[in-house]
Amino acid sequence: MELFTRTWGSPDAPAMVLLHGASANGGTWSEFAARFADRWHVIAPDQRGHGRSPRADAYSFDLFADDLHGLLDQFGVERAVLVGHSMGGVAAYRYAEKHPERLAAMVLEEVPPPVPLDLRLAPRPEGELDYDWALRPLIIAELNDPDPDWPQRLAGIPTPTLVVAGGEQSHLPQAAIATMADLMPAATLVTIDAGHLVHQSRPDEFAAVVEQFLADTNR
Repeated sequence: MELFTRTWGSPDAPAMVLLHGASANGGTWSEFAARFADRWHVIAPDQRGHGRSPRADAYSFDLFADDLHGLLDQFGVERAVLVGHSMGGVAAYRYAEKHPERLAAMVLEEVPPPVPLDLRLAPRPEGELDYDWALRPLIIAELNDPDPDWPQRLAGIPTPTLVVAGGEQSHLPQAAIATMADLMPAATLVTIDAGHLVHQSRPDEFAAVVEQFLADTNR
């Protein structure tokens, strides 16, 4: 899978990889990336089936995580900071479970927790879409029926992690997000009352908590 990728900053700087949510693309991170480009090599792919990346024959969170592994190898990145929003956050923590040695830190923004979510598939919007509609029912099915062993798997992720919840305006169960953070041995929970799109609705506050988290992690 060859992914269309946006980059900011110097390739010689530490790597920060940004994973967007479902139906979005790497461009959603442009404002956030610009804030970190003076210190980081920021990499924001369009994940499979999104934006300018190819449509695929199959979609799953494990495949998104496998694509990330190939992306890091392609860029020659040994260790990265990983920031994932929503769908991208699920791919991030699945990657952290498989390859913790490749991650220096992780930020999970409004990530669906691995509990049955009872999400409903909305009707397909009319007209041409910027993503492959076929991925939505597959992703929703995974979120609605997660593996029951995920609590134990989360407890085995050693990566320093910032979990950012969107508060009461979010459609995700905030108590389950807090429980998820509690299960992860190196996780910190911060709530920004912005709803699901925290990095877009409250960009200054989101960037500030990420920057403080990275500063604390690197002490």
